[in-house]
Amino acid sequence: MIRSELLAALAQENPSLRADEVEQVVDIFFDEIGQRLAEGGRVELRGFGAFSTREREARTGRNPRSGEAVEVPAKRVPYFRPGKEMRRMLNDD
Repeated sequence: MIRSELLAALAQENPSLRADEVEQVVDIFFDEIGQRLAEGGRVELRGFGAFSTREREARTGRNPRSGEAVEVPAKRVPYFRPGKEMRRMLNDD
């Protein structure tokens, strides 16, 4: 599902909201998740999963074209861990 499909589904399920209001709600939702992660926090959505960040240490990588060594700096990357209900939904036959 892409963002426009999400907006369309939410608009269809909430006919009392205008399209721009639905878009504003989605923007706020994702902005808040991003803001919390940028602050080093964690976002947990019960039954769905938890978003957090993980630290990656600096390392020496390789340029795939030339094969030369490239220094890759340390960084934080987003991480998602699905909740129990999500895992059950994905794995139940």
